[in-house]
Amino acid sequence: MTLPFPLAPEPPEDERESGRLLFAGPVTFLKGVTAMAALPPADRLEICFAGRSNVGKSSLINALTGRKALARASNTPGRTQEINYFALGEDRYLVDLPGYGYAEAPVAIVARWQALLKSYLAGRQTLRRAFVLIDTRHGVKAVDEEILTLLDRSAVTFQVVLTKADKVSRETREATLAQVQAALARHPAAFPEIILTSAEKGDGIETLRARIATLV
Repeated sequence: MTLPFPLAPEPPEDERESGRLLFAGPVTFLKGVTAMAALPPADRLEICFAGRSNVGKSSLINALTGRKALARASNTPGRTQEINYFALGEDRYLVDLPGYGYAEAPVAIVARWQALLKSYLAGRQTLRRAFVLIDTRHGVKAVDEEILTLLDRSAVTFQVVLTKADKVSRETREATLAQVQAALARHPAAFPEIILTSAEKGDGIETLRARIATLV
């Protein structure tokens, strides 16, 4: 049986150019938020990046924007402990969410930022799409399923982005893809397309830029 979650095709030239122009323009850090009451006004389209701690979220955001230190990359799980807002051009917010799952921080602090993450995903009306990052080395884990189910219940469309694709063999990549496709078949909010990326090699970056630029 062929599952309806193929890898994203190369975007057409006009969409690729829209993505290039969007991310070549201003991308500025707006604020870090530790409570829902501190979110900026819901006056523009938002896209967010969610994923397990150490999935490569900061590295991917830096690759997308072409700015090496826009998002702080770290080998320490749980480095991002707040919702970080970036203004992307004039009419979009790019939102970097706290990593979920294992984190090197006190239990009470972890619980607080995990609650913030879930409140945001369940209640932000201007959130147009959540990009859920899955490590190609590991596939969908139980902690990912919890977030995907939350997005289903909140009717938030999400799209899986496989990260670190350059770190595995072709066989492992294909096995992970099959596992992710099977997992997504159980989630009604899943967008029917997967983007395979490598922040280090640049694979999939143009495709992801194009998808973000063409969201309306």
